[in-house]
Amino acid sequence: MFDPFYPFDWLATQIVTRLLGLSIKSHLGASLHFFLYDVPKVLTLLIVISFIVGTFQSFLEPEKVRHWLEGKRTFGGNILAAIVGIITPFCSCSAVPLFIGFLEAGVPLGVTFSYLISAPMVNEVAVVLIWGLFGLKVTLLYIGFGVGLAIAAGYIIGLLKLEKWVEPFVWELQKSRSLEAQTEEFESNQLTWNQRFQQGWFQSSQIVQSVWLYVVLGIAIGAGIHGYVPTTLVTQIAGPDNPLAVPIAVILGVPLYANIAGVMPITEALVNKGMPLGTVLAFTMAVTALSLPEMVILKKVLRPQLLAVFISLMTLGIICIGYLFNALLA
Repeated sequence: MFDPFYPFDWLATQIVTRLLGLSIKSHLGASLHFFLYDVPKVLTLLIVISFIVGTFQSFLEPEKVRHWLEGKRTFGGNILAAIVGIITPFCSCSAVPLFIGFLEAGVPLGVTFSYLISAPMVNEVAVVLIWGLFGLKVTLLYIGFGVGLAIAAGYIIGLLKLEKWVEPFVWELQKSRSLEAQTEEFESNQLTWNQRFQQGWFQSSQIVQSVWLYVVLGIAIGAGIHGYVPTTLVTQIAGPDNPLAVPIAVILGVPLYANIAGVMPITEALVNKGMPLGTVLAFTMAVTALSLPEMVILKKVLRPQLLAVFISLMTLGIICIGYLFNALLA
């Protein structure tokens, strides 16, 4: 079977065994092979995929996305919002202006949440790293479960009619929206393919510049775990025999903030040591979708009651997904 990453594995093996004279089975040799194999592989994937996604995203603009979702009702609106969230570049730092803009444009509260859940959790960096570390099957499951969670959580929030727990100034902005803004239409910007490729390369370079250090540090930590942490220790704490491993991992991940690029290589090492993949990916989802900075940002437009409902729904949903992951990937 063709392995596109074989050259990285071969080169890492040659450096460890021939150049350094170490055994791959030794603690130091295993750690160095892990590091030398994963760093070029993950960075290469990150450059290529982010370039492709960045080129495609040149067709999208925040105003255009808002226009697509304007007036959409539940359940179809939740589905569209979650899917659009995958292919748009907006992250948790954009949460407040996007939240206000969507509600101001008449996008229902639940539909808005479906978008805000999907966009940061199923982004290109997470997809690239999961694909590079765990393969296409796991990546597709991650995307499917992530989108499904965004649809379900947004739909439930819509059914609960929680608009009263949105800060009043948001609705005042909606009322003051002019008729001209309501009826405006957006035309696709007329960029040449060369300009789109330039934009894709710019986005790729920006992403790599912002996360490469986290990738290297995360892989270094993962390499240390891979080479030196006993397998029995990992399986004893969060192995398949511990029925509470998934909720423990998710609860630990909710208040934690870590860059996804730094977390994923560590999760690979934990999986190699015997921690179930579903448990690890549930932890990753919790860190990505419920990061502390995002909650602080959303607190500006959401009252504590709505924020608590959002966190509770997401935590429960991710725990369920963790168990489903484990069942499907056993």
